[in-house]
Amino acid sequence: MPTPQPALAATDASTALLPRPRSSGDRAEQPTVAVIGLGYVGLPSALALLATGCRVIGIDVSTERLAAIRRQDVDLLPSDLTRLAEHSEDPLFTLTTDAAALAGADSVIVCVPTPVDSYLVPDLGALAGACATVVEHAVPGQLLMLTSTTYVGTTRDLLVEPLAARGLVAGTDVHVAFSPERIDPGNSRHTQDTTPRVVGGVTERCTELAAELLALTAPSVHRVGSPEAAEMSKLFENTFRAVNIALANEFADNCRALGLDPMEIIDAAATKPYGFMPFYPGPGVGGHCIPCDPHYLLWQLRKLRVSSPLVDTAMTAIASRPRQVVNRVRELLADRGQPLAGARVLVSGVAYKPGVADLRESPALEIIEELLDLGAEVSFSDPLVARARIHGTVLESVADPAAEKWDLVVVHTVHPGADLGWLAEHGKVLDATYRLADLPSKAVV
Repeated sequence: MPTPQPALAATDASTALLPRPRSSGDRAEQPTVAVIGLGYVGLPSALALLATGCRVIGIDVSTERLAAIRRQDVDLLPSDLTRLAEHSEDPLFTLTTDAAALAGADSVIVCVPTPVDSYLVPDLGALAGACATVVEHAVPGQLLMLTSTTYVGTTRDLLVEPLAARGLVAGTDVHVAFSPERIDPGNSRHTQDTTPRVVGGVTERCTELAAELLALTAPSVHRVGSPEAAEMSKLFENTFRAVNIALANEFADNCRALGLDPMEIIDAAATKPYGFMPFYPGPGVGGHCIPCDPHYLLWQLRKLRVSSPLVDTAMTAIASRPRQVVNRVRELLADRGQPLAGARVLVSGVAYKPGVADLRESPALEIIEELLDLGAEVSFSDPLVARARIHGTVLESVADPAAEKWDLVVVHTVHPGADLGWLAEHGKVLDATYRLADLPSKAVV
């Protein structure tokens, strides 16, 4: 937490300027929004705000990330890449590492990562640091809004209480709210322009002002009664997904035991127009949402000595899924009388989901690491990922996997438009995606 500062003169925060559509010929008076953290959430958020006519200050601690944004060498949807190109020289768009620029913003949005460590314990370092910076540079009249997924009570713990220690009262001197991000990387069907948002403020006026800001880029805004309610809604969203993905994986295992195709069964069940939502099995779950967010809930509940056995079991199952893939590799090789040690294994696709170049929490990394530990000779091929660091060593993507001989190919991620026709001639394929319907000789996890 920042060192308490002398109290600032109180002002009526309801007079804070909020971003509004750009008026013709009046660029000088456009209000300003600062976005802290320019990753997979922050950068698209900044670009969406720019498109409405806002002035945007993009702040990130990484000079490398800012340089990549300036080069337009970032993993974005085509529509966002177009926006980035349009605003690359726009004087309304400032990129900086200088947190002092926050004092010049009318609204501040925090979009930093909230991962878990190797023990599945929440890592609040980036969020706590960002919030401390916001508090340090806060000025009367600002709207301060968190979007990073985190535990219930974070907004009060990391913003409201430290602000009060500075003499800034939330709802009087500044306004504070929480609105969980809803960014689906690589998915053009669910953009910010088409995805509703949820928001909860410390006071009704906080909620109102935050909703006005969100309404610039979202089709609708659902208001809840507190930051805690908004924080919990995000945890429920991703915990719901985690539990159902764990069920889909387990159901796929059951189908294999019974000699059935799980995808055929799921597609049949999905024809029911009520009471069912399809989830699909795979090699594991990546990204900084599903494999991480429910652990923020479990971590907080443990402190309260409250159990959540269904969620706990689902997260244990999700964490163990990559090892199941490795065990299946060993089994398939053993069926042919070949040991895993010394086997040449290719992992096809290592990004955590199709259509992105993102390796965050990708199950492929754990699969490759464990195969290497067991003595296999492992390579990977991914049209979107040029290299990956495994056990401190950088592996390069195989440019032409069809030209080499593999003892087994593990299909982990299938990117849109990827040509996997060569697998039909290979005959030794483990389809961990369950989606290669035209490959009859494949095995599944």
